[in-house]
Amino acid sequence: MENLYNFCVIDDDRVYQFTITKAIEVNNLAKEVLIFSDGEEALDFFIRNLDNDANLPDIVLLDINMPIMDGFQFMEEYIKIKPRVGKKIYIYMVSSSVDSDDIKKAKNISEISDYIIKPVKPGELVSIVNSLKTT
Repeated sequence: MENLYNFCVIDDDRVYQFTITKAIEVNNLAKEVLIFSDGEEALDFFIRNLDNDANLPDIVLLDINMPIMDGFQFMEEYIKIKPRVGKKIYIYMVSSSVDSDDIKKAKNISEISDYIIKPVKPGELVSIVNSLKTT
């Protein structure tokens, strides 16, 4: 598989950060993997790079429950800056939460491509990348 995409993992769980990064690397899915431990840190990066699309991720794996700024708060702020983002970014809400309210809330945000329940399987990552190649 070609290394076409920049991934971004926004999650405060260091073990998850490590395992998802390894899964992305082992499956040769990304040029680069950016890691942020909370939504605010990621949002600051996005804002600093609004004029440089190459630095922005193509695929975001966004956790819900994080300190400082959670996944839903990140999405509220991302929607505000989205008109200034010069490329399509595919955001996947990734959480261990099976709460139907969380799932419904995520599915009602049009900027979220899908809701994935942890643990993310390598096949799901491959499917995400393959689906983007056809768009």
